[in-house]
Amino acid sequence: MAEEKTIPPPQPHVEDISGNEAQMASPSYRLPTLDTEFLLSEEMRGVRFMLEFAKADQVLRAWGIVSTIVVFGSARSHEAGDGRAAFWYQQARAFGRIASERGGALLHGEPIRRNVIATGGGPGIMEAANRGACDAGAPSIGFNITLPHEQEPNAYSTPELTFRFHYFAMRKMHLALRAHALVIFPGGFGTLDELFEILTLRQTGKAPVIPIVLFDKGYWTKLINFEHLLEHGMINPVDLELFKYAESAEEIWEILVANGLETFQATSTRARFGMMKRDG
Repeated sequence: MAEEKTIPPPQPHVEDISGNEAQMASPSYRLPTLDTEFLLSEEMRGVRFMLEFAKADQVLRAWGIVSTIVVFGSARSHEAGDGRAAFWYQQARAFGRIASERGGALLHGEPIRRNVIATGGGPGIMEAANRGACDAGAPSIGFNITLPHEQEPNAYSTPELTFRFHYFAMRKMHLALRAHALVIFPGGFGTLDELFEILTLRQTGKAPVIPIVLFDKGYWTKLINFEHLLEHGMINPVDLELFKYAESAEEIWEILVANGLETFQATSTRARFGMMKRDG
């Protein structure tokens, strides 16, 4: 009987190299925090989501921002626009200034800022509100979003408070998280999305009681027949008390204060930000 021979298992091919270049170059050797391919993988989506929350939250805390006034509205309403669009822009800019001067964003000698203007960071009404804050020498926030047709930040949000998000959900969370008031100017799909999300959170008790103002009643009542919803039992009468209408920047501010917005107006003139650098 012939003797069986033992066949050794295959061995990995080892190149005759004198250094460790292959090991150093391997993707597995990269630090996870420096490995873009790894961080952008599907498995790391939860980590990326957490990072988008943590980065903005850390910066806002460092600036002492404890509350915001969020302004929504169309990206297509420009200062040089036709008809009502130019008026909406002008009033959004005026409101950004009024809120910044009277709301607490300019307070100095204290570690916190209140009622800081926050927008989606883009053009149109968002630009106008950030611009009004800039007119007052106050900081303001721009929560930008990465879109297929890239949305660039407007030139008036404070550079150090201008953020960019990939996830709409995290952007919305930051917009709502510190909001002590919501002002909605005329807009399209994006504005309606933000409006109804906040109204739903308020209706269901998932968000604290904050004043909500819709600017230009004629626009909103023609666009949305809230009474029709009530007539068919889709909402309760009390739901129509979740928001108010205003026709001017000054009226917006009066309604916000009358409906519970706390104000912290500075008692002395504050030095302007100049080039929007944070003061020490």
